[in-house]
Amino acid sequence: MYILNSFTILAETLESSGGLFDINATLPLMALQIVILTLVLNILFYSPITEVLDKRSLYISDNLKSASSLLDSAEALSKEYEDKIVAARTEAQEILTSSKEEAQNTVRLQVEQAQKDTSTLIEESNKQLQIEKDNALTILKDQVEFLSEQIRLKLLIG
Repeated sequence: MYILNSFTILAETLESSGGLFDINATLPLMALQIVILTLVLNILFYSPITEVLDKRSLYISDNLKSASSLLDSAEALSKEYEDKIVAARTEAQEILTSSKEEAQNTVRLQVEQAQKDTSTLIEESNKQLQIEKDNALTILKDQVEFLSEQIRLKLLIG
């Protein structure tokens, strides 16, 4: 209502005077109205907006801080998991290497044992064959002597 009054006074002043900027009592009144309008706008409009903007800025900065801390912890967890993966791969490689060596040793031992068994079997077979050969030769020698004796007797008798 005060503003409406001031506009009315301004309009009457402009109509009664001859120019746009007459220097009289209305100029300080206009300056006072502008100051009052600025204060009213600050109180009613700019202060709530500034408060909302400050809250928003604080909310954003808090969220940025929490996001930064979450990102740091995520990076730490990622590094920890990568370290665990590297350790697990190293351990798996060591297990594979030791298993491979163990399998090679087992195969080598089995091959050596098989070679020993084969050598023993060959030696026993050779001994058995030698014994059978000696027996066969003895039998042949005896038969040759017997047949020789028989042939000699037939030639002498006959």
